[in-house]
Amino acid sequence: MSHPVDVHVGKRVRHRRWMVGMTQQQLAEKVGIKFQQIQKYETGMNRISASRLWDIADALGVPVSFFFEGLREEPEAASEPDMFSDKEALELVRSYYAIPEHQRRRLFDLARVLSDAA
Repeated sequence: MSHPVDVHVGKRVRHRRWMVGMTQQQLAEKVGIKFQQIQKYETGMNRISASRLWDIADALGVPVSFFFEGLREEPEAASEPDMFSDKEALELVRSYYAIPEHQRRRLFDLARVLSDAA
């Protein structure tokens, strides 16, 4: 049985890897392991050692603390929807940040208006 912290860290690894457009194979090669191990890390099946997490953070261009962001010990945290497990939501976020900043702001304002109208 996976520990909730391992699952959370694994989801954050998957999220960041996906956001930078890296495959499991590419991350595995950068870290020096097999892609199957990345799969196990991302599902929380296997725990990530401190030194391996350091290597993964370096490969993904984030501080180690990134993987623990959003981690809460309150019971209600488990009932919240996981936006980062939704590929469509991740694709939307990636596309959003690919837009030039001034256009991105206009798109954000439009989305806010549309969500208020719904």
